Amino acid sequence: MNLTGATSEDEAFQLHIEDSLALLPILDAITKQQIASRQEDATLLRSILDVGSGGGLPGVILAIARPDWQVTLLDSLRKRCIFVEKATKAVGVQNTHVVWARAEEAGQSQQHREVYDIAVARAVAKMRVLAELCPPFVKPGGHWLAAKGPDCEAEVMAAENAIHILQGGPPSISPVNAFGSSGQHMAVVVEKLAATPPQYPRHPGKPSKRPL
Repeated sequence: MNLTGATSEDEAFQLHIEDSLALLPILDAITKQQIASRQEDATLLRSILDVGSGGGLPGVILAIARPDWQVTLLDSLRKRCIFVEKATKAVGVQNTHVVWARAEEAGQSQQHREVYDIAVARAVAKMRVLAELCPPFVKPGGHWLAAKGPDCEAEVMAAENAIHILQGGPPSISPVNAFGSSGQHMAVVVEKLAATPPQYPRHPGKPSKRPL
């Protein structure tokens, strides 16, 4: 079963594993900022949500690299969730939890709404869509991160209204140590300033069909 699109081990490592690991410096910086601003115990588990995890990327890689993080892997396709559950069990990863659900539905559930420190999305959707899907999962004062390719400024600008509606602060764009055929990859980070309005996320399919 090929869930990543890679055709060789070298391609899988470069396109997916390196790309996932490249997010760590940004995520580490966010974690330190949150601990300082909340005056929290630095030894507490950090809760991370991988939105649209697919074959477990970047969530599984982040969980392996940071065993003191609790990483939840959310995906809407059952077969991908089963694969990720089996894969993490096979390699002995113990700090992951797989959830089979649509992001629109999980974001409205008490179990997942505003309980995570950070939400991460990689190769999932445009920023205007992610700006509605990711924030409902994150605690006020938390952050969400979108992994993007080069030249993403216009995409981020187009999402500014959606980010504002979902109570996000000004987005920041930072280069990461990962490269594709079109150039250096980027990480877009948004801080959640206040609670998500109760009407968001909207019903499944609406964020992508009618972005804010």
